[in-house]
Amino acid sequence: MTTRKFLLLAASLPLFLTACSTLGIDSDPNYSDKDHEKLYKNGSLVSDSGGLDLFGGDKKKNSDGFGVGVNGFLWRAALDTISFMPIASADPFGGVIITDWYSAPETPDERTKLNVFIRDRDLRADGVKVSVFRQMKGSAGDWNDATVAPATSGALENAILTRARQIRMAQKQAQ
Repeated sequence: MTTRKFLLLAASLPLFLTACSTLGIDSDPNYSDKDHEKLYKNGSLVSDSGGLDLFGGDKKKNSDGFGVGVNGFLWRAALDTISFMPIASADPFGGVIITDWYSAPETPDERTKLNVFIRDRDLRADGVKVSVFRQMKGSAGDWNDATVAPATSGALENAILTRARQIRMAQKQAQ
């Protein structure tokens, strides 16, 4: 019964708040619109730059047109490069792409999984890291971990970097 009353109160609260203007409750006459504009300069009470920036100060933000915490070119290039694999999880704000297990039609007894980490907002050689996992099907039908050639992750990282440069060059030529 108490939950019902709480839900009823919560649902009716917005109605009461919107009705304040019809009750004759006015804003403070000592507070003008000009003061309001000064106080909320660029949309924030905290700073003139429009918000509280704990880590970057007034540093120039990445201008690649992609509104996330990682480099947009690397992000799109990573998705393009591994597009043949099923994506299990993708976090553009953290820069993490995790694929599901993938078996190529030519090798059904082998499967591969990738973890791609975009590490920076800048397009740099060390801005992407790929972890490769490989499993082989055992005689009993169970999957067992197998070694991955050390050059595999490096080759994937290079493919992503190359694709990122291509995307960036295409965007610059389009402007």
